[in-house]
Amino acid sequence: MMRKKTGFVGSVVLMAGSVLWLAGCAKHADFVEMRDHLATVSKSQDQDQKRLDALQRRLESLERVKDSESVRPKLDEMSARIQKLESRLAKSDEIFGIPAVPKMEPTSGELARPSKPQKPASSADVPTMMPGVPTITPTSAFNLAYNDYLNGKYDLAVAGFQRFVKDFPGTSLTPNAYYWLGESSYQQKDYVRAMESFEYLSTEYPGNEKVPAALFKLGLAAGETGDLAKSKRNLKRVIEEFPTSDEAKLAKNKLAEIR
Repeated sequence: MMRKKTGFVGSVVLMAGSVLWLAGCAKHADFVEMRDHLATVSKSQDQDQKRLDALQRRLESLERVKDSESVRPKLDEMSARIQKLESRLAKSDEIFGIPAVPKMEPTSGELARPSKPQKPASSADVPTMMPGVPTITPTSAFNLAYNDYLNGKYDLAVAGFQRFVKDFPGTSLTPNAYYWLGESSYQQKDYVRAMESFEYLSTEYPGNEKVPAALFKLGLAAGETGDLAKSKRNLKRVIEEFPTSDEAKLAKNKLAEIR
């Protein structure tokens, strides 16, 4: 999800200009230079965010064949590129988050910001929200949990995606988060929880591109619990409602096995 910074850049420039003017040292050239610099930072950040979103989509596509030895190097390379972009975006966020006024000591009740923010090891290490103040972007929070999934850290992935859907319920990544929450639970053999996530996705986001995969995995999870009727019902839904999807072919094969 691309973040809009334009209005914020303008606010920062106006605030900085006001401080310089009050200090008696404002010059029009300085003000223009600062405005242009912040605009450049904002444009660069938006471009990085677009690259990050594109990489995320490609990762999800490759995930379907993640067990193939030929695909594994590509997944590792793209994961490394995502981490690099995340680092660049974090630095940009730090630039936008520092006000152009003299640093003041925190008063009672304020939180002191660390001088060098540490990169989290996993989604479990980062609070996505503080009271009234977001500490991480939706894309960053999603990618942390997704990387935990890719690395087989399913307990951390479950915790990360659960926190994501709680803190960011209205983003374009929310349906995907429910899907990967279901996948993470499925890998843990927690089929009941997996079915809850897949059912919620297919019910609340019926037009989402992840619905065919969610219904297919819902059918598999139901079969694992012994509910063959529910398993067949959802596998048939995939075939009937999404006949041209890759999951439809998989569903046909699975139905042939359990008949």
